Parts: sequence; structure tokens; C-alpha cells
Amino acid sequence: MHVHSIIAQKKIHETITIKPTDLVKTAAELLAKHRIGAVIVSRDGSIVDGILSERDIVRSLGTTGVECVNLRAEQLMTHEVVACHPDDTAHSVMERMTDGRFRHMPVVDGGRMIGVISIGDVVKARLA
Repeated sequence: MHVHSIIAQKKIHETITIKPTDLVKTAAELLAKHRIGAVIVSRDGSIVDGILSERDIVRSLGTTGVECVNLRAEQLMTHEVVACHPDDTAHSVMERMTDGRFRHMPVVDGGRMIGVISIGDVVKARLA
């Protein structure tokens, strides 16, 4: 099974992004509204500048308190994002996610983001 097959099986193909200057509060609202665990941070909606997850926000809440919601996404996001390619295997993606201890990965082809997969998407595809 390859990443392109996982993307094709997803029911929702929209990738939720925010700008680096958007507030963490905006990111949290999008996470809740769309029932997702991470949002891609991108200036243009197709180049990945970073990723901001629920875990990033919770960790910041624990260290800096509720005022972290007024920070910009670029201040909390993970800057060094591990991405995958549509031709990568589900197994290789699961290994990278497990080794890196993250649950969401942008899919990039030709330098442009074409989607995002989660560990749940990968497991579901492997079970099918």
C-alpha cells in the first residue's frame, strides 16, 4: 500500500491550513471545528512552513498558560516538518511517524503539498 492510495481512500480531501501569523486561538478553533489533530502552517496554502498540533498547544498551555492562545502559529509550530511522497509505502510512513513520535504528515509532491495523512489513515488503510 502506498501513500497515494491512502489519500484516495480519504473521505475528506480538504487540507486545513493557517498562515504563520494567525493566532494559536484560530488554530485551536479550526482543530475543534474540523475534528482534526493538526493544522498545516503555510503562507500560500501549498508550501509547508510548519505544522501545529493539539499536542503543541497543550504543551504550551502547560508551560506558559492560557496566554499562549494569543501567540502566532509560527511561534509554536514545528518548523522542521517530516513529509512523505505519494509513492512512499504505508510501512515507511508508519516507521517515520513512530520514530518521530508524531501523528500527522503532509504529503508533498514536486515541492507542493497535496494532502495530509494521519497515523489513523495509515492504520485504516493497512487494515483494509
